[in-house]
Amino acid sequence: MTLTPFPAETGTGPRPAVLVLPGGSYSGISPSEGEPYARWLNGLGIHAFVLEYPVAPARHPSALREARRALASIRSGEHGLDIDPTRVGALGSSAGGHLAASAGSAMSSGDPALDGERPAFTILCYPVISFLAGANPGVRDNLLGEGPSPALVVESSVELHVDARTPPTFAWFSTDDPVVDVANSWALFERLARFAPASELHVFPVGGHGLGMSTVTPHAAQWSALAIRWLALQGVIAP
Repeated sequence: MTLTPFPAETGTGPRPAVLVLPGGSYSGISPSEGEPYARWLNGLGIHAFVLEYPVAPARHPSALREARRALASIRSGEHGLDIDPTRVGALGSSAGGHLAASAGSAMSSGDPALDGERPAFTILCYPVISFLAGANPGVRDNLLGEGPSPALVVESSVELHVDARTPPTFAWFSTDDPVVDVANSWALFERLARFAPASELHVFPVGGHGLGMSTVTPHAAQWSALAIRWLALQGVIAP
């Protein structure tokens, strides 16, 4: 596990922290969805940690196990930063969004000692969620292998594992996304509305896939300002 810390630029005392999980279709780790998010979080007074998690040929639940191990490491303080363990969240994009949402769900990592480690909140950017509704076959096969069994597909579809312990979630999506069908976010939010009603979903008409912190599509780029307001509403940062 490679977990790279990015200390907050502002604030004193115990700070909130976010585990950043870049996208990459479970075949790689996207640099544009790692450090840029971390630097944005740092400017909000949040410590950030970017995780290089296992990708293909590694299979589920290897990445989930490492994400939960990273959450435990962040909360432990072993990195030397002053962390408020009650305000440790996760942010993920695309396949990293699937991993962040998986970490917040009841999905098993295969290690009972780690399955109690869930983020206190999640931010999901154009996330992969389901391998049932609007599934991307490439992402599915990278994570599960070619021709996965129906049981494995169900096991790794996040919306089926949302429960009362799933944390509040902020998610955003674009309807013109050519990679991940918006049905993924609908499937998730149907369950979050019941179990985590403090969650928010924003759907933009234009934004494509992989926007990250770029402002090339100004309307969709509003997501970061909306996320800041939501983080304040959740008590993660000061209003």
